Amino acid sequence: MPNKSMGSEDDTLQILLATDCHLGYQENDAVRGSDSIVTFEEILKIAVDKEVDFILLGGDLFHENKPSRKVLHDCISLLRKYCMGDRPVQFEFLSDQSENFKHCAQPIVNFEDSNLNVSIPLFSIHGNHDDPAGPGCYCSLDLLSATGLVNYFGKCTDLQDINISPLMFQKGRTKLCLYGLGSIRDERLHRMFLEGKVKMLRPRENCDDWFNLMVLHQNRTKHGAKNYIPEQFLDNFLDLVVWGHEHECRIDPEENVLQAFYVTQPGSSVATSLCHGEAVPKHVGLLQIRKKEFQITKIPLQTVRQFYIKDVDLIETSLNLNDPDSSEKVTEYCQELVDQFIQKAEEEHTGHPKQPKLPLIRLRVFYPPTFDTFSVQRFGHSYVSKVANTKDIILFSRKKFEKLKATEIDNEMLKTILKQEGFDKQRVEDLVKKYFEQTDENKRLQVLSEVGISSAVQEFVDKEVKEAILSLVDHQVKKTQGHLEDKVEDHTLIDDEISKFREERQRNVQAEVVDFRAILKTKPRSSRRSSGSDLEDDNHFNNTTVEIPAAKTRGRGRGRGRGRGGRGAASNNDSVVAAPSRRATSRAAKQETPNKRKTRQTNLSSFLNTGNNNGFQEIDLSDDEEIVQPKRRKVAAPKTQGGGRRGIVYQISDSD
Repeated sequence: MPNKSMGSEDDTLQILLATDCHLGYQENDAVRGSDSIVTFEEILKIAVDKEVDFILLGGDLFHENKPSRKVLHDCISLLRKYCMGDRPVQFEFLSDQSENFKHCAQPIVNFEDSNLNVSIPLFSIHGNHDDPAGPGCYCSLDLLSATGLVNYFGKCTDLQDINISPLMFQKGRTKLCLYGLGSIRDERLHRMFLEGKVKMLRPRENCDDWFNLMVLHQNRTKHGAKNYIPEQFLDNFLDLVVWGHEHECRIDPEENVLQAFYVTQPGSSVATSLCHGEAVPKHVGLLQIRKKEFQITKIPLQTVRQFYIKDVDLIETSLNLNDPDSSEKVTEYCQELVDQFIQKAEEEHTGHPKQPKLPLIRLRVFYPPTFDTFSVQRFGHSYVSKVANTKDIILFSRKKFEKLKATEIDNEMLKTILKQEGFDKQRVEDLVKKYFEQTDENKRLQVLSEVGISSAVQEFVDKEVKEAILSLVDHQVKKTQGHLEDKVEDHTLIDDEISKFREERQRNVQAEVVDFRAILKTKPRSSRRSSGSDLEDDNHFNNTTVEIPAAKTRGRGRGRGRGRGGRGAASNNDSVVAAPSRRATSRAAKQETPNKRKTRQTNLSSFLNTGNNNGFQEIDLSDDEEIVQPKRRKVAAPKTQGGGRRGIVYQISDSD
């Protein structure tokens, strides 16, 4: 439990906590290119000034899986400068090193290597940005481990059954078990926890005397049904969990009353996205452990580039948006806000010589449908040499009419919105049906069905599939010709048979749309949104299930997490979750034959009424969902190798 007053220094382990340094982020940007390296140097300098026993990183040391030579050079230079030296290490390493570092070229902790002179050991797991990949399954941390600068642990070489063996330290009367789990795709790890395939080993003797610390790099926030790791999945014998991957700084320990442990989330040391979570002041933590007690001291980072963000709803402002000059007035209003942030940045500058002078500023402007936006690039030109991100200071987001209150708009504005959003407020099939009901009798459809036209128009409008309508015409003409060849012998009955066949297809709504979209999916898409689904909303088809070919992807089977549209895809052993990109779909259509394609079942009802989520089902992110507890099971305790103090035998945790 946290303790504000720690005892003797001889018994107190001091650990510097940091995560998500993202070295190399925006390295090619002339203004922001060195931000991550500068702050990383500050972190290492804090470790030296505080005389910590070791540094613990929670993943994503690098922003890229293959960092550039410059980034690697800068990182190695800083580690040699601050972590190497004559200062003796004050704690002992007790566990079996051949087990803890079995994936390393030299399975030995670096400060016990006779060829190295380490003063501050650095221990790190990998994150989702610098995860192992390629032949041999290496990552950048493997390179640093081979040089002896980093102790890389928590790497899983067998994803069928994960056994987490702790690193065991002792300083005076304080004993520490450090558990590490490098980044694994959240859906896979979530499933493995539920199946009881994640096991944590504990010392067999006097296991209650050890302070149990765990570091992992996964989604803590619930992004989907299984796209996160609930805290309840972790064993309740733990005392403290260091959570990486989440960039918002929540470093003060938060108690999980169900599991009886605390969670600390140090957050990132550099802003990699312009969102509210990144605007929280950045800190690292000084963790002090004495026996079974601990405390975390927040240490603010002085070299982080300042970042300010604000949401602006134009409806809630006093601006008259019906004025012909409303765009100019909104521009002036936004300029006033940016100028205020620039002034605030000057006043709140830490004074550190290496803290950048130019702040990051983001205005998220929500506007009604009647407002004409202005050029974001032109707006940013006036802030060159004043703001670091001149190209994206403003982010426009259209405010949906459904979310507007009637009191927020006048009658004229309401009429304009209804006129502009009439297409959005009605289903495509309703508009098509209404159109042909009002059409002259001689111009009514004879071969094509209204259902097919609805689907084609929806594909064309919503997903920009330019060949959708032509494909529909070609498909239904050929289908009608095939029907006539089988059914009609008297040519005088052709018109009647065509009408009957069309009415039959019109009644069988489900078969008609599924048949057309199946044909459309086999054609290469000339233009489509990268994140759009292959099936769009349709209230008529709630109970229809179709097979959709799963496009091959170029990724390694792990979400990369680069911004909102990471290029990673599902692994070969997992079901496809996201819609394939345009490039992947085109490649799959060219390279795969239909009988060799992997398929997945997609229920059309999951694509109903999903707003702006590109056709995917909205998932309830409320906390009311009951979390299934993972299985816990005992297995035979593996015996460790080695002699002396490293010959400690483990047992499997059986806590529930």
